[in-house]
Amino acid sequence: MAVSTAQRPAARASVFVLTFLTSLILHGTVADVASPSETPTHRRFEYKFSFKGPHLSQTDGSIPFWIHTGNAIPSADQVRITPSLKSQRGSVWTKNKVNFENWEAEVTFRVSGRGRMGADGLAVWYTTEQGLDGPVYGAADKWNGVGIFFDSFDNDGKKNNPAIIVVGNNGKLVYDHQNDGSTQALGTCLRDFRNKPYPVRAKITYYQKTLTVMINNGFTPDREDYEFCVKVDNMIIPSEAFFGISAATGGLADDHDVLSFLLFRLSEPGQQLPPPESEIPKEEKDKYQEEFQNFQQELDKKKEEFQKEHPDVQGQPIEDLYESVNDREIRQIFEGQNRIHLEIKQLNRQLAMILDEQRRYVSVITDEVAKKGTNAESGQVDNQQLSTVLSNQHEVLRNLDVLRNSFHESVKQIGSAQHQGTAGGAGTYESIQHFNDIKEHLHTVKRAVEHLVERNSQNPAEKATKCPELPPMPSCLSTVHFIIFIVTQSVLFLCYIMYKSQQEAAAKKFF
Repeated sequence: MAVSTAQRPAARASVFVLTFLTSLILHGTVADVASPSETPTHRRFEYKFSFKGPHLSQTDGSIPFWIHTGNAIPSADQVRITPSLKSQRGSVWTKNKVNFENWEAEVTFRVSGRGRMGADGLAVWYTTEQGLDGPVYGAADKWNGVGIFFDSFDNDGKKNNPAIIVVGNNGKLVYDHQNDGSTQALGTCLRDFRNKPYPVRAKITYYQKTLTVMINNGFTPDREDYEFCVKVDNMIIPSEAFFGISAATGGLADDHDVLSFLLFRLSEPGQQLPPPESEIPKEEKDKYQEEFQNFQQELDKKKEEFQKEHPDVQGQPIEDLYESVNDREIRQIFEGQNRIHLEIKQLNRQLAMILDEQRRYVSVITDEVAKKGTNAESGQVDNQQLSTVLSNQHEVLRNLDVLRNSFHESVKQIGSAQHQGTAGGAGTYESIQHFNDIKEHLHTVKRAVEHLVERNSQNPAEKATKCPELPPMPSCLSTVHFIIFIVTQSVLFLCYIMYKSQQEAAAKKFF
């Protein structure tokens, strides 16, 4: 189809205008969608409004920075808000209010029971007052703030439970139990959170007046596997409020266990957060200051009482009450001396036992030498060997006496060094001299022992000394007896052969 040349510029201009407007609309839409992802928020963990295991509760059963009421049971790794018993209520609440403009809460919990249906459910609160007890999932009704309810019981019979419901309140509304809060809900989603293989996780985010609830259904161990549940835009909540978790049971019962509650402060990029010190309320600061002053007064009183009970310590510097480096070194030296002293005493006792044993051997050998005669040649050789052994034993005795005397000298020197050290701490040179003397005596003992061992191993007389050979033992069977035995056996064998042949001949007569 032909188009006139006069109409072509107008058509091109209209197409250009439409293309430009379309690009502007698409650009604005993409910018609106991509703005949250292009400007990521900053998260700061707030430990004073959080709890988690493995050391969740203290020894007295309390939770740091939190209070628990009703049937709640804190333990080391979780808080059981309600046990699986009928008509139970429990809750946990932060002790202080949260004044964050934007925040994110991550709640990890389990709801488990034996039956196919459970009751009543669990709730996460952000309210201006602590609803310690009440009919709404164990917390107070007519709250001012917002509640995220995990309802597990179907009150209206519409088979729309378990469900997650977001309900806001200005402090005047009464919760509609008969309809499961459906007439007051700002948002809801159907999610089954009972009896899951892994803990269920809920991520509740309030950022730029938008409340978002994400759910990890507990089918996988992946902690970041969240699904979208509810989003409420243009939601106004109190600027300061308490966080809380509550639960309740009715005719049916479940275990409602909270494993962790983690709170994060959210801030826009470039926004300067106030320091943590400035976030402490004035009342809390005054309370801490008063506690510090009371502690300081008690400490001053105890100091005065101690000075009255120990007047000799007054005016003495504190450093003198503790052990210095030099005192510790001297104490270690004396402890080492004591250990050496005990070891030397033990060696002295062992040497005394060896000396007694050697003297006994020498006396026995001397008696044997006196009894034997000196006429026969063999007797002369035995006497010569015995005299060599006797001389060796005497030399061993003399060496052992020298060792014993050396040990006695070492013991005396150690004792004198210890007495001098305890009497006056200034005898450093004398202590060193005593240690040198002890060292020389120990070296002398070592050389004497080595010499004694070498001499005994290299003594030719001891090597020549051998035990006398025993005479050959007589044979148990003589030749005559052996021949008689053989002849007897042969005769008996012949007699048996003859007897056997006669028996066989007699047996043949009957055939």
